[in-house]
Amino acid sequence: MLQKIYKKGFLALAVTSALGLAPLAHADVVIGVAGPHTGANASFGEQYWRGASQAAEDINAAGGLNGEKIKLVKADDACEPKQAVAVANRLVDQDKAIGVVGHFCSSSTIPASEVYDEAGIIAMTPGSTNPQVTERGLSGMFRMCGRDDQQGIVAGDYIIDVLKAQKVVILHDKDTYGQGLADATKAQLNKRGVKEVLYEGLTRGEKDFNALVTKIRGAGADVVYFGGLHPEAGPLVRQMREQGLTATFISGDGIVTDEMVTTAGGPQYVKGTLMTFGADPRKIPDGQAVIEKFRANGFEPEGYTLYAYASLQALAAGFNGAGENDPAKAAEWLKANPVATVMGKKEWDSKGDLKVSDYVMYEWDEQGKYHQK
Repeated sequence: MLQKIYKKGFLALAVTSALGLAPLAHADVVIGVAGPHTGANASFGEQYWRGASQAAEDINAAGGLNGEKIKLVKADDACEPKQAVAVANRLVDQDKAIGVVGHFCSSSTIPASEVYDEAGIIAMTPGSTNPQVTERGLSGMFRMCGRDDQQGIVAGDYIIDVLKAQKVVILHDKDTYGQGLADATKAQLNKRGVKEVLYEGLTRGEKDFNALVTKIRGAGADVVYFGGLHPEAGPLVRQMREQGLTATFISGDGIVTDEMVTTAGGPQYVKGTLMTFGADPRKIPDGQAVIEKFRANGFEPEGYTLYAYASLQALAAGFNGAGENDPAKAAEWLKANPVATVMGKKEWDSKGDLKVSDYVMYEWDEQGKYHQK
């Protein structure tokens, strides 16, 4: 019986060799794509998934990770910290992921990254900007975006130098990202001698801001800065305009989605809204071939789409540069080498932050589209 099994195994090996195939097929390597795939911020999860999916397809066509194919697993945290921890544990224990593109909300990324760190998994967030994401000494935590303390400087300086604002209202959504960004902008304004006339938090999920708008009117604001996401930013700016407030509305990279127009009730309400975001990656020559692939499939790679693509590119470069699919070695490699991405060359410091941040100001037009100023 043993001899028969041996002969069968030998025959299978011979057939495999005759076909020019490796005796042992490589297993897929799992990369998680974590973010809000459902819920109020699902448009960002869609950007992540589209970007990472196209990147996986392109990387696999070029040989994958050290000869192994990337298999993506969608991990939905709905921008909820507890759910983020749950999906992080699932990626580790059930899916056996070796890397993660994600998360989106900083309040999700921070606790989830503790799970990844303990498991020795490398993670690259395309969009979490709170400084604490990379300030905790986690060796495998990286980001493809800048930080709130960089973004806040750009916003604060613009409010003073370009808008010449005298009365600034600062609002936030009490979340790690939103309040962190509002506080960073507030710090820059205060540093330059401008004291806000109102500083207040609202609650995520809230839709009626009329009482808050009355306070803004009473403060005589010429600029309203909001740290938060589009589900609250849209109704807030609409109710401001409906009440006749013409103060300039400014926010950050949490409203970089066409859903901002939907939540506001139409392009007429978002016209003139300003926001900080990285320099438009769609204008970078390095990514034009990939951008055309998205557009050929009827999808405009707005917002964080190319950030997610570049994040997976970077993880792949780390693994291939290390010569093995070892997350720790990939992390070491990324901190010592630049990576060519669809967003240009990227380099990271010892914390996992980009060495160069490129925040600029954008403006929404009457068609409901945003453009770099």
